[in-house]
Amino acid sequence: MSDNGDEVPGIQPFSRLAELAEAPVEAAPTDTAAVPEEPPAHVAAEAGGVAEGLPVPAVSDDVLGEAQREFAQLLGEFRRTAVLVPFDEQDSLWTADFNGVRWICAFSDEDALARFAAARGESEREWTYRTVLGARLLDVMVPMLPGPGGVALDAGSTDGALFPPVAGIVPDAVAVDLGGTGTR
Repeated sequence: MSDNGDEVPGIQPFSRLAELAEAPVEAAPTDTAAVPEEPPAHVAAEAGGVAEGLPVPAVSDDVLGEAQREFAQLLGEFRRTAVLVPFDEQDSLWTADFNGVRWICAFSDEDALARFAAARGESEREWTYRTVLGARLLDVMVPMLPGPGGVALDAGSTDGALFPPVAGIVPDAVAVDLGGTGTR
């Protein structure tokens, strides 16, 4: 695979994902006190508003500011980190379409990729992937997608994160909140 004429280093021809998927995984502790009684208020209706019937809690500026700082820190760490990006059967980046956005699936390590493969029932096949810097995915690869695109880190994981096609995450030219169409 090349990008602007440069080869992207770090291709791994295959990995032993089947073996990693079979490795024991520690169960996450269950804390029933932390489980909300109602669905989260951020669930949006298809029309783009808040889902009907769900309460919308007031959010203080302090809480909002802290959440923004935490996300900015996560984004900065992602941009500086090399992640694994698997390829599909057509030797293209593994992507998933959801609500009009094409998400490049990236994984923090082979264990996360192995869990994804196992969840899909595909842990026995060889998975080809490349190691790519998070910044390169957001700044170079997302704008190459046809339409709005973002990055889903550790898809299907409770520790996963989404980096959507909005200003401050992807280049302004493809940020949908700035009127971009998702393509340059």
